[in-house]
Amino acid sequence: MINIRFFVHNGQINGYELSGHSDYAPYGSDIVCAAVSSAAEMAANTITEIIGINAEILQSDDGFLKVLIPEERARDAQTVLKGLRLHLKCIAEDFPANVKIRYGGTKNA
Repeated sequence: MINIRFFVHNGQINGYELSGHSDYAPYGSDIVCAAVSSAAEMAANTITEIIGINAEILQSDDGFLKVLIPEERARDAQTVLKGLRLHLKCIAEDFPANVKIRYGGTKNA
């Protein structure tokens, strides 16, 4: 299962974390993993390269991605983060056995 966690502080999303694999299909042909990964990468790239926020990004080859937005720049990233949340929520609704979303109090929790 892909576990997605959005970090929320003072009513704003200030980061997100993804881990795991959907196990929907064999590695290399898993459309659920591809959809989630693509959306998360696009959001991270938009935040850092287009908006210009110096976000902390941690990533590993096993499907882990964590994006942490500095508190003073969280407001600038809300449109992208809310769009990501909506997109991933739709995927989770279509594939509830493969994707789970939860929310944390802060990015360091």
